[in-house]
Amino acid sequence: MKARYQYRIYPTDQQKRLLSQLFGCVRVVWNDTLAYCQELYRQGEKKPKYTELSKRLTQIKKTTEKVWLTEVSSIPLQQSLRDLETAYSNFFASCKGERKGKKVKPPKFKKRKSKQSARFTDNGFTINQYHVTLAKIGDLRIVWSRPLPSKPSSVTVIKDASDRYFLSFVVEVQSEILPNNGESVGIDLGIATFATLSTGEKIDAPKPLKKRLKRLRKAQKNLSRKQKGSKRREKTRKRVAKIHAKIKDTRTDFLHKLSTRVVRENQTIILEDLNTSGMVKNRKLSRAISDLGWRSFRDMLSAKSDKYRRDFRIISRWELTSQRCSCCGNIGGKKALNIREWECLFCGTFHDRDVNAAINIKVAGGQSETSKNGRGGKCKTSVKEAASREASTVRLSSRPKPIRRSFN
Repeated sequence: MKARYQYRIYPTDQQKRLLSQLFGCVRVVWNDTLAYCQELYRQGEKKPKYTELSKRLTQIKKTTEKVWLTEVSSIPLQQSLRDLETAYSNFFASCKGERKGKKVKPPKFKKRKSKQSARFTDNGFTINQYHVTLAKIGDLRIVWSRPLPSKPSSVTVIKDASDRYFLSFVVEVQSEILPNNGESVGIDLGIATFATLSTGEKIDAPKPLKKRLKRLRKAQKNLSRKQKGSKRREKTRKRVAKIHAKIKDTRTDFLHKLSTRVVRENQTIILEDLNTSGMVKNRKLSRAISDLGWRSFRDMLSAKSDKYRRDFRIISRWELTSQRCSCCGNIGGKKALNIREWECLFCGTFHDRDVNAAINIKVAGGQSETSKNGRGGKCKTSVKEAASREASTVRLSSRPKPIRRSFN
């Protein structure tokens, strides 16, 4: 399987100018070719293939208006055409219903202020212990934070909005088969508590946006007052971009560490299919939900489960995980969000709302769960075999609460 390994690089001032020129040429090739394809579409003609676009690019380089395209390596320019071809292929496949997932939108024009990138194939770069040499760029100083598992097939040089530079290598990695420990876990995702495990453990998220919201608002307010095109506006824009980068890095680091830990400790991981896109439409919860990164966490669990040969399962969002007693299987009726603890009137079991939901998620995923009823006896339940009659609930606040941990 293929994976990306990303490293921070520190180009010199001259290399920054060369990279800026390269990014500009790649962007011009993309935008010019996209405009050409759109013009052909308006005339009722078919989109040209990659070979035709490549020949057109060669002819454009010979013109006096764009002879400066020859000053950079031709490899990233050709890769830009291939990326456009891939974007159109995904769009057409999505329109025909041949591609799973959400509808893919057509390619868009690239902006100068957004994230910039250029891709080199294996004949456009070389690697040594201290540097990575790119064609017509030179030796870039790189920080090898971890070794490459194999020889990379391509590398993408990236400049983000906060003026940081990275190299992203595409390498072939072998699936690491972890020993089967027989453990399984159900995970209930929430807002106040990021994840509640069926073991009873609660994990809090760092919530980086919430912690830096005041600073971000102040920086954005200063940015809105600066004159467009001025140096002070550019300086303030970078300050805003750095805050966003810090927020993203903090969230991504937390999600990677947590997902790796969950996958290594459990053979079977069960998660609920949450309607995140629908939940963020609630203006009172949208910022808090977006700050957590539920979908990113799910994607990380899925990818790492494939890598380590773990069993990752998704249950339906219509399972009554919060209403069903995880001990006897009876449904206790719909509960308001402010009810965090309740007692089953059928078996007398006292439940923490999130822990009970996590156990039900685990059972719904095909893993049985042994718990204790109100009289202290053990009971083994399965959602599929549980009764569907309803019962009322009683909210209690005098019972001890489960241990809450903060994951670092």
